[in-house]
Amino acid sequence: MSDDYKPDKLTEAAEKEWLETWIAGPGDKRSKLLETGTSAPDLKLLDHTGASCQLSSLWSEGPALLMFWRHFGCGCGVDRAARLKEEYSDYLTAGINPVIIGQAEPERAAAYKEEHNIECTILCDPDFKSYSAFGLSNFGIEQILYSAPEETWCHSKEVGLEFQKARRAINRPLVDNPWLSPGEFLIDKSGTIRVSYAYQHCENYPEHRIFLTAAKLF
Repeated sequence: MSDDYKPDKLTEAAEKEWLETWIAGPGDKRSKLLETGTSAPDLKLLDHTGASCQLSSLWSEGPALLMFWRHFGCGCGVDRAARLKEEYSDYLTAGINPVIIGQAEPERAAAYKEEHNIECTILCDPDFKSYSAFGLSNFGIEQILYSAPEETWCHSKEVGLEFQKARRAINRPLVDNPWLSPGEFLIDKSGTIRVSYAYQHCENYPEHRIFLTAAKLF
């Protein structure tokens, strides 16, 4: 493996991206998720092993749950991973194929999968093409920093550097796009979106029984 593609080097580059994107702010565009009844985009992404995956293969034999993750340094993602571990057997019993889509490259995705004991496949979308295709964009400042001190709302470089320093100290570096909002989609065997779940803030996790019920209805 080239040094440029080692997880540590990739993480350094992703930390730089995080800081630049943090300073730039979220902009005005917000998520507008594809609605239920819409055909799911059929893109090709690499998985955490570096293998190519056509999205339609995920739901070819039954429903798939696509979970679009926030960045891999986000505490909300760690909590979602813990919830997924609790929910996982219920998804499998219902015939649902859970899959995570994240911002990282395969090397970082593989490391994240191992660190958090994630059982399902992680697909890699560092260019945000699937995020955009499914209608995902950025949160507003109020949806990310609602519990943070008001002096952080300016998203200055100084604030960002302090955040990064604190996260490195607990071995959870801040990486990628800090503003990107997550979303989750249940897609049936025909490729039709049956549940389109938009997070209203980063801890607004879905009730997993919604997906279990929808899988039985369709």
